[in-house]
Amino acid sequence: MKKYFIQLTVLFFLLSACNSKENKEQIKQQIIDTENNFVKTLQDNGLHDAFVEFADEDAVIIRGPLLIKGKKAIDEHYKNQHTKDLIWKVDFVDVSESGDLGYTYGEYVYTYKDSIGNQKEEKGVFNTIWKRQKDGNWKYVKD
Repeated sequence: MKKYFIQLTVLFFLLSACNSKENKEQIKQQIIDTENNFVKTLQDNGLHDAFVEFADEDAVIIRGPLLIKGKKAIDEHYKNQHTKDLIWKVDFVDVSESGDLGYTYGEYVYTYKDSIGNQKEEKGVFNTIWKRQKDGNWKYVKD
C-alpha cells in the first residue's frame, strides 16, 4: 500500500509539473494576444483609446522624463493624441510562476510628419509589464 501511495504521489507531481508548463505557455499566448489586440485597437481607434483601454487603474507610463501615474492621468496625457501610426511586435514574453504577472519586449516603429511636413520614422524597443485582472483579462501596469 505504501508503495502505491509513493507512486501516486510521484505521478501527481509529474502531472502537475507538465500541467504548469502547459499553463505557462497558454498564459504567454494570452499576453501576446493582448499585445496584438492593443496594436489593433490603436490602429482602429488611435493612440488615446488604446492606451486607456489596456491600462490597469494604477498603470504608469514612462515617456522621457515624464512619469504618468494612473489610468486617469494616462487618459489626460493622451486625450488629444489620436495618431494611428505606431506599431509594435512582441519579440519575447515571460510570466511569473504564479501566472498573474508577465512582461514583454520587442520593437516598435512610430511614423510621423515633422514640423515642415517631412515623413519621419522613429524606431525603438518597448518593454511592458502586464497584470492579470480579476476577470482574467490582462492590463498593462507599466509601459
